[in-house]
Amino acid sequence: MLGWLRGYRRAALAGDVSAGLVVAMMMIPQGMAYALVAGLPPVAGIYASILPPVVYALFGSSMTQSVGPMAIVSLMTAAAIAPLAAAGSALYAVLAAQLALVAGAVLILCGLLRLGFLANFFSRPVMSGFTVGSAIVIAMGQVHPLLGADFPHWHGPSAAMGLASLLFLVLARRWGAALLRACGMRASMADTGSKLAPMLLVIVSIVLLALFDLRAHGIATTGSVPAGLPQLNLATSSAHWGTLLKPGLLIGFIIFLISMSAAQTLALKRNEKLVSNQELLGLGAANAASMLSGGFPVTGSISRSAVNFAAGANTPLASILTAGLLALALIAPTGWLALLPLPVLAATIIVAVLGMLELDTLRTAWRYDRVDALAWLVTGVGVLLLGVEAGVVVGVMLSMAALIWRASRPHIAVLGRIAGSEHFRNIERYSAETQPGMLVLRIDANLFFGNVEAVTYRVEEELAAHPTARALVLVMSAVSSVDTTALFGLMELNQSLKRRGIGLHLAEVKGPVMDRLRDSQLLDLLNGKVFLSTAMACDHLQNNKGDV
Repeated sequence: MLGWLRGYRRAALAGDVSAGLVVAMMMIPQGMAYALVAGLPPVAGIYASILPPVVYALFGSSMTQSVGPMAIVSLMTAAAIAPLAAAGSALYAVLAAQLALVAGAVLILCGLLRLGFLANFFSRPVMSGFTVGSAIVIAMGQVHPLLGADFPHWHGPSAAMGLASLLFLVLARRWGAALLRACGMRASMADTGSKLAPMLLVIVSIVLLALFDLRAHGIATTGSVPAGLPQLNLATSSAHWGTLLKPGLLIGFIIFLISMSAAQTLALKRNEKLVSNQELLGLGAANAASMLSGGFPVTGSISRSAVNFAAGANTPLASILTAGLLALALIAPTGWLALLPLPVLAATIIVAVLGMLELDTLRTAWRYDRVDALAWLVTGVGVLLLGVEAGVVVGVMLSMAALIWRASRPHIAVLGRIAGSEHFRNIERYSAETQPGMLVLRIDANLFFGNVEAVTYRVEEELAAHPTARALVLVMSAVSSVDTTALFGLMELNQSLKRRGIGLHLAEVKGPVMDRLRDSQLLDLLNGKVFLSTAMACDHLQNNKGDV
């Protein structure tokens, strides 16, 4: 805790200050926009960007992670609370903060129990499909504020401003950095400067609204933004703890996955070490702090963390400075924020989330493993048709089902010796020699209750295809564990082979597996021998053909 502060060097200050300023300029429009996605007043997004990053700096392990509101988590917040309270009501705000507390408690508990490995249950295709589906849902939800009404009955002035803002942000994302570099700006500064296009758009739109009184033409704005720092919030709804537990659990896992993805990528660039269980504690504490400051669930943002990194952040001091600048923005008069047009915020949200529409994972999975590609598609379509929570649950279940299906059908290879060597390879892939009285099989999976029947069935199939075999050698080099059900399966196979006069031999058994087998009856009853290597087994059996 605060190890980075004890070893702080003055040389890191300039980078932290510049990064803190840049990210603060990003956070004003971004935080307000993501609060709208969550169904909350825009100022809640700024509240959620002040205390959480400060608390994360105390407990987290990433030096450049930027913690605050994020589009996907905001969407999940809205999906969880919308059935329970009307958007904009006092109960809605209470439940949003309470959901942050539930998610934070889940993360802290997982960190204390060292359960960071549970994030592995969300495969890369499932997360990618979830992200794409959520991005489309968020973008579709912003069509109304972008156009001032539902398509095709849009409001002319609002649609003009919204579409013009959308075009500007798209062009800035695509060519902004190149244009700044052409003007003589350094590459790193140009990339960072292009990320400030939303803040520039906000300033210009507010000026235009004030000069030409565009509200008189029906363009909606964010409305009054309360001045001053958020008040300490301890309000909860006792009737909704149980209801919020399930979405809080799911949001907690998503927070951890998104944050680790962002932090790990940046940590690798500087050879820094992330501690997953410490990240759980830091993110959990940040969400508890968000609840106390009247916010909603927060996470580490991939895009914002990248900007923080590119702007020169060296330590979490950059995030603390960002929080301080946002606090100053609330202490100062906030009347200018009330003039922010909603079509501009909608355009900001749409461009931000459409940047998450990456299809590389789907293309790779389609070429490499169609089951993973199916998981991507099911998750993405599930989010669109069934909702955020149901979509990700369906995707995870499909991934787990695919894992069980693969594990229940392990690869088993018939091995032969490469001529003139002690190497044994799959006869379907190599020109390898086999012995007519001997069958050598390599099992390429752990043996457990879910696949032992398939293994014994395949063994019997191969024995039927090799009727002259009097010795069966099971090569166990890829077997790291054998559970009790699999042990009984091997013992039954041993007895069956013994009745038919076929010896069962084991080769290349791993040490931990051998330790477990010594505590069983299998080795005492084994109708054969245990060999250190496949070559030794085959040499022995070839030289002692009467030894089954």
